[in-house]
Amino acid sequence: MKVISQEFIRFIVVGIINTINYYITYLLLHEILEINYMVAHIIGFLISLIISFFLNSYFTFKVRPTLSKFLQFPLTQLFNIAVSSFFVYLFVEHFRIDSTIAPILSIFITVPLTFIITGKILKK
Repeated sequence: MKVISQEFIRFIVVGIINTINYYITYLLLHEILEINYMVAHIIGFLISLIISFFLNSYFTFKVRPTLSKFLQFPLTQLFNIAVSSFFVYLFVEHFRIDSTIAPILSIFITVPLTFIITGKILKK
């Protein structure tokens, strides 16, 4: 049986921090400022993406962030935002899940994929 790596555990901790940052931003924009759920989702995602880059560089993978990695990091996350946006839309529009819950559900699908992609980019 394979033991979960310390790196993955640190990634989960960073993910929890990012999720909280994202969700606070999302709720602030969507519920308080009444911005469309998808616009709020994308803005929240972009803000958490920047925070994620630095936390994952310094804490998770223990690598020095560089401009090159910073510029590559969002490109690899395009897949992540596409998948998470698809599931947020699917959950809200087709499964009629509340728009305040749908982003949290999409995370369970995107986290494992994001770990793999992030590690490949930052460890180059």
